[in-house]
Amino acid sequence: MTRTLSLALAALLAAAGSASAQEKFTFALNWFAVGDHAAYWVALDKGYYKAKGLDVTLENSKGSGDSIAKVDTGRADAGLADAAVVIASVGRGTTIKTVGMVFDKTPLNIFSLKSNPLAKPKDLEGKTLGAPPGDSQRQMFPAFAKVNGIDAAKVTWVNIEPAAKIAAVAEKRMDGVGDYNTGLPLYEKAAGKGNVVMMPWADFGFDMYSMSIIASAKTMKERPAVLKAFLEASYMGWRDVMADPKAAMEILKKSVPEVDVEVMTPNMMIGLDLMKTERYAKNGIGWIDQKKMCDSVDLVNTYMGLPKKVDCKDVYTTDFFTKVEMPK
Repeated sequence: MTRTLSLALAALLAAAGSASAQEKFTFALNWFAVGDHAAYWVALDKGYYKAKGLDVTLENSKGSGDSIAKVDTGRADAGLADAAVVIASVGRGTTIKTVGMVFDKTPLNIFSLKSNPLAKPKDLEGKTLGAPPGDSQRQMFPAFAKVNGIDAAKVTWVNIEPAAKIAAVAEKRMDGVGDYNTGLPLYEKAAGKGNVVMMPWADFGFDMYSMSIIASAKTMKERPAVLKAFLEASYMGWRDVMADPKAAMEILKKSVPEVDVEVMTPNMMIGLDLMKTERYAKNGIGWIDQKKMCDSVDLVNTYMGLPKKVDCKDVYTTDFFTKVEMPK
């Protein structure tokens, strides 16, 4: 009888352990932790991932190309990457797709100094701009130039590392650099508040999709429920960031002590402005609009010189979307 009870107890404990087991899930950020990543730490801190049975690890990357490589090779289950780079990678043979959108409005932008402002597209002619070769602004510049009547041949691009962009502007090494407008606080920290000029592309007729959440074919096929649960919990994190940005920044600072709150709070707020759109208000956080996505694919096909044309249906899916409404 004792042995029978022992076996029964062991079986119950094993079942309980199995029920409470957390699915490991690695999420590759597109960069080091910044304000517009706060949602994922909020979801961690508030237990949203855990409540869905997920043990989530957030991992830094060195740009969209790096996070795409991690997801495509199975080193990460999902990740953050710019839509233009995602679309181009599909044209070159990756198995990834966009499964959720982060910024509904594009953060593509050119930074310059007030002493030599690049405030409107025509100001770029005759100027020298810096960006890595794979940078989204640089890759999509021919399209931006055509939309705004810029003579692209009169604009010189120089190769620089991502980490060198801020100094390149602040120290007047070049006229401007391509970078997300969410980086404004970082540029102002280096050049002085009020001394930095932005040229947000969305203000000049160019609003293609940008920062997105991606997953590989393997993750989508083998772990669909896990992926959907991750997305829903992440959108719940974004909802809470929108509802209480200050509390979200406190969570980020607690989780990532090296975060500069003074710089990253406005960084986060600019990101939120890119999400406060009618599309998200109507459809929920993370929604992907078919027309806007396919228009974005058309721009990449036309201007990025891919080895083969990308079909819009191969770039994204809404199969894993779960509606999480924005806070009232």
